[in-house]
Parts: sequence; C-alpha cells; structure tokens
Amino acid sequence: MFKNILKGLKAYKDGLEFIGKLRLWEFFLVPMVISFVLFGIIILTAWGLSDNLGGYVASMYPFEWGSGFVITVSEIVAFLSILLVGLVLFKHLVLAFSAPFMSPVSERIEKHLCECEGIQSTHRQTTNMEQLARGLRVNMRNLIYEFCMVIPLTLLSFIPVVGIVFVILSFFIQAYYAGFGNMDYTLERHFNYRDSVNYVKANRGIAVGNGLVFMGMLFIPVIGIILVLPFSVTAASRVTLEKLIAENRLNHIKLSPSTDTVLLP
Repeated sequence: MFKNILKGLKAYKDGLEFIGKLRLWEFFLVPMVISFVLFGIIILTAWGLSDNLGGYVASMYPFEWGSGFVITVSEIVAFLSILLVGLVLFKHLVLAFSAPFMSPVSERIEKHLCECEGIQSTHRQTTNMEQLARGLRVNMRNLIYEFCMVIPLTLLSFIPVVGIVFVILSFFIQAYYAGFGNMDYTLERHFNYRDSVNYVKANRGIAVGNGLVFMGMLFIPVIGIILVLPFSVTAASRVTLEKLIAENRLNHIKLSPSTDTVLLP
C-alpha cells in the first residue's frame, strides 16, 4: 500500500516537462475553464448561504450575552461546511465533465509509453458521449460512496483532540476517489466498468498517492484550481499505464526494434 502511494506521488515528477514534450496543453484548455468556473460557483454559493445557515444555527443560542460571537462563529463554520461539501462535488463534476478532453490525453501518453517499450497497444475506441457517460457513471458512484463516509467523519472531526484523526482520514478518502477518477481515463479504454472498479481497489495506493497531490493543489489559490487537472491526469495516466505494461495487461502487439515487423507476443 505505502509503496503504491509513493508510486502515485512520484508520477508527478517532471510533469510540466512531460506535458510540454507530448504537447498536451491543447487538451487542457477547456477543462481548466470548467475547473475555474465550477470553483467560482462553489465559492459564491458558500458565501451566499453561510449567512442564512449560520443565522439559523445561531438562533438556537438562548442568551443575549455572547450572541454576536456565536453568530460570527456559526457563519464561519457554515461557510467551511458548505465549502467542504462543495469541494467534494467540485472534484467529481470536474472529473466527469472533463472526460471527453482527458481521454485523448491518456491515449497520447499511452502511445508514447508503448513506443518506448517497443509495443503497439490496441484498445477499444469510444466517442465523446461514451466517455462523458462513463465519466458520469464512475464519478456519481464515487460521489455517493464518498459522501457516505466523509459526512460522518466530518461530524466526528468536531470531537476535541481526537477529531484531527477523522480529518486526516477524511482527507485520504477524498484523495482516493480523486485518484480513482484520474486513473479511469486510462482504464476505460481497456476494462469494462466493473473490472475498472476492481482494478483501482486492488491498486488503491496509487489512487491515494495521485489524489493527495490533487487535493493539495485545491488549496493553492487560483493557480491550483486551474492546473490541478493537467498535472494529476498526466501523473495518473503515466503510473497506471506503466503498471499495466509491467503486468502485461494491455492488449498489444510487439514490434521488432529494427523494423516494423510484427512479432507475436
């Protein structure tokens, strides 16, 4: 598990150079806009609803003394709570709606890595609508699972002292599902839905490692939100494909190193 987490983290190494080398930036323009717009909507929603939710919670305070402080704290907590839920939604919505743009990125990386290994990968071809449908299915499934775990952990995080343990656990769970979505841009070409879920479960350390950086970048103002997909998807595609090649899990034909002669695997 720990070894795979390190693999997921190390895949980010030289990410900027790798993106430039394969000319991947053109695929990231629309997803970067999607990320920026969705995050802006979430911030505005949290800001707008925090007063109402905070005021409702503060109205339960029965005393005049300290009421101003209670209102302020309630509004801050309400804002952070709405923002937390919003970040969970943001992650899955961005991953789902970016699928038609991220799949070509993964495919180009696959072609490059296979050429380096002297093999020619074969995989099923999918349309943009099929990629979007797959992205929605995977991320809506992950969203439900994540909410079922993160919401109770968020409530437990308010317990003094030990609450930090639940905060860390919640962060790792969110990282896992972020990495899951990033890995599926590659897996969707080679595995059906159920096999992809099982493969990520068997390699959850890689998903966590990839997702840890994904989650960390969300806390970098503006720049992190814009660049999170280019770096995380590139890293996830690299590490997933390298593992599939090492395991001989790709459908492929082997090419002669000196000619274009096809060798049977």
